[in-house]
Amino acid sequence: MEGETIKIMNQDLVRLDRFDGSNFTRWQDKVRFLLTALKIFYILDPTLAPLPEPKENDTPQVVAARKKREEDELICRGHILNTLSDRLYDLYTNTYSAREIWEALENKYKAEEESTKNFLISQYIDFKFFNEKPLLPQIHELQVIVNKLKVLKIELPEAFQVGAIVAKLLSSWKGYRKRILHKSEDYSLEEI
Repeated sequence: MEGETIKIMNQDLVRLDRFDGSNFTRWQDKVRFLLTALKIFYILDPTLAPLPEPKENDTPQVVAARKKREEDELICRGHILNTLSDRLYDLYTNTYSAREIWEALENKYKAEEESTKNFLISQYIDFKFFNEKPLLPQIHELQVIVNKLKVLKIELPEAFQVGAIVAKLLSSWKGYRKRILHKSEDYSLEEI
């Protein structure tokens, strides 16, 4: 019964977007959820002891445990490879350990996301409003940067965001800026 449930659940969960090198953290979270739901995420645990070599006098429980672990390793590897783009699949298809594939992807794409963090932080700090464009779409553009930072687990408090928007306002908004800065109450993003 449990095997049938997993197969049915597996069919529904397998429809993940293929990872092509972008949005690694999002892809990793989705795959982690899938593998956890299938009860095979433990295969990727770096502290998992390697399987001992089979012996002639192994008990049926040891043989069954070995068989289950080998099957879980195969299924885990298959699911990871199945969620990769064709280019990445071809690159990792000769790596036989699910953990090695997972760690290789993590090492490569986590480093790229770190440089993305720095780029987004720089983009946020350097953001400027322009007279030639309507203000509201420019504020939305700034909010898109903030949301991308949130995905990378960099939270900016709302009061900080409000202060940054007010500080970045054009000189033509000088009166509005002074009025907001000199009031003692806090404003939300919607209120400004």
